[in-house]
Amino acid sequence: MPRFFVDPAAVGETHIRLDPETLSHIRVLRLGPAETFTVTDGTGIDYRCIFSDSQAQIIDRAINQAEPTIQCAVYLAFTRGERMDFAIQKSVELGASEICLFPARRCVVQHDEKGLLKKLPRWGKIALEAAKQSGRGNIPPVTAASDFSSAMVQAAKVDQAFFFYENETQQSLRQALDQRPDFQTASLVIGPEGGFTEEEASLALTHGLRSVSLGPRILRAETAPAAALAAVMFYTGNL
Repeated sequence: MPRFFVDPAAVGETHIRLDPETLSHIRVLRLGPAETFTVTDGTGIDYRCIFSDSQAQIIDRAINQAEPTIQCAVYLAFTRGERMDFAIQKSVELGASEICLFPARRCVVQHDEKGLLKKLPRWGKIALEAAKQSGRGNIPPVTAASDFSSAMVQAAKVDQAFFFYENETQQSLRQALDQRPDFQTASLVIGPEGGFTEEEASLALTHGLRSVSLGPRILRAETAPAAALAAVMFYTGNL
C-alpha cells in the first residue's frame, strides 16, 4: 500500500491536507476513488485514507507497528558517494532512530560546512524514501557533527553506547549487550573505510563509549552499520 508522510499540522478530524509533491505523486500512481493508501504524520500514527477532492479522507487510524521498541542512533563516519547513501538507506530500513554523520582521521572524503548544507537535504530525502518503503512511522533525522569529539560526546548520552573498533579483541557486541540487556536507548558508532586511529579509539572510551567487535571479519564501511543495527534489533526482539 502506498505510504506518504505529512506535517502533523495537516491532519484534521476527517481529512488530511496534502502538499503539492504528495498530490503529484498520488496522481502519478493514478489511485482510484476506492483505493486506499497510508498517510503518517511522523509521530507514529498511521491513517488509512482514500483520495477525495485533492485531500486524503481518513478511513481509520492506528498506531504504526513498524517502529522499534528501542531508540537506536547510528553514527557514521563520512564515506564515499554511494556507500554513504547505502548505509543511510539500510539504517533507516532496519530501524535507526536517527543518523549522525561525522568526520574521522581516515575518512576518504571530508565535508566542510558549505558542502554539508548541500548534501544533508539529499541524505534526508534518502531517509524519507527508505522510511516510506519500509513502512516506518517516523522519518529518522540525518544530521552531521562538526568534529569527531562532538560526535562522541553526543553518542555517549544513551544507555548503551557502542564503538565498533576493528582492533577490539576482548569484547564482542553480544557480550556487551548481555551485560545490560534492559536498555532503551543505544548508539552505534561506525568508522570510515580506513578504520579508526588509536587516538580516536582512546578518545571515544574517554567519553564513555564501549569498544566492541563485530566479529573476526573486517566489514566494509557500508556493511558494518547494517550488520551492527540488525544484531541489536534481533537481540531486542525488533527483527
